[in-house]
Amino acid sequence: MKKRSAMNAGSFAIDINKIRNGQRSPQADSVAVEEPLEIRLGFSTPAGRAARSISITMRTPGCDAELAAGFLFTEAIIHSADDIVSIEPCGPPASDSGNHNVIRVELKTGVDVDLDRLQRHFYTTSSCGVCGKASLDALRVTGQEPMVETNIVFSEDVLVAMPDRLRSIQTTFEETGGLHAAGAFDTDGNLVACMEDVGRHNAVDKVIGRLLLDGKLPANTLGMMVSGRASFELMQKTLVAGMPLLAAVSAPSSLAVQLAREFKMTLVGFLRGENFNIYSGDERICP
Repeated sequence: MKKRSAMNAGSFAIDINKIRNGQRSPQADSVAVEEPLEIRLGFSTPAGRAARSISITMRTPGCDAELAAGFLFTEAIIHSADDIVSIEPCGPPASDSGNHNVIRVELKTGVDVDLDRLQRHFYTTSSCGVCGKASLDALRVTGQEPMVETNIVFSEDVLVAMPDRLRSIQTTFEETGGLHAAGAFDTDGNLVACMEDVGRHNAVDKVIGRLLLDGKLPANTLGMMVSGRASFELMQKTLVAGMPLLAAVSAPSSLAVQLAREFKMTLVGFLRGENFNIYSGDERICP
């Protein structure tokens, strides 16, 4: 397996055999890169500075700082970009790829880190949650409130144009067909931030991390567009970012719908062509 040039670290060039109508032909192809990223947290304690590995996620290399920042924010580990001193890769690059697969986030002295809550959170995450009620209760504990009523509305014309606009920036998807995308967009249909990744949640974290580092959170005038389905996790991340709308090209889950309705968010699914379904918050969608 041979790595592509640095112009696109998200894909590998490989040789494959294609079978078409019973005929075999060797060809060059590209596959999406998937590698682990360990996020380490540096923080202060009564005994001095400490460091802890808090997450290992499989991701497509690129925008790792945004991914780490977005992950920490959407999981309520940090509350603003001001909590962060630095975000830097650690150690030498991985020998087989050249990518830095460990990143360390240093927090300011005095930023409170609830290690017990972190341990409980990552236990439930790794076991896919205990139940829907427990997942919703966890959001309430972090202080999340229903969306404040605003005059923000998104036109149907803007919504139906978003899948193609998002697809147009998916350069690695065009090569590999193997990446998800997420994009934050305004009421005029402009993409404010957009990212690709093998994981839907990682793509959303990268977008939110970019908005966080740019000082654009809470993003209560923006919507989130995702290339796959709308899960509880993506709905939760959109909520924490203060974004009132999540639109997906595929189906929502029952818990995503429940979360959207409870927190007065707008949820759009099956956004394809001129058609879509509104599962919650139809007052924000205008003809």
